[in-house]
Amino acid sequence: MLSIINIISTIFIIAGLFFVVVGTVGLLRFPDFYTRMHATGKCDTLGEGLMIIGLMIFQGLNLTSVKLLFLVIFIFVANPVATHAIARRAYKVGLEAWRLEK
Repeated sequence: MLSIINIISTIFIIAGLFFVVVGTVGLLRFPDFYTRMHATGKCDTLGEGLMIIGLMIFQGLNLTSVKLLFLVIFIFVANPVATHAIARRAYKVGLEAWRLEK
């Protein structure tokens, strides 16, 4: 029989998987570099965070959970900063944004 911990951790992992899949679809469907970067940057950060939190809940309170918590904090800090740095560099070298042609 499933315990409540297993159910909650499964919900977090499935929610994280949903956001990663949505980010991948955004990467494949959006027209230019900046919109693709936005989709993957936002969705991957949230998706990875939710999946790791689900693993923390499943693991329980121990040293492994603390390490996973530090990993979540690092992802939530480093991923947006890296995404911003890459997009800023693309803008500085002159990469044009997509425009709808009429």
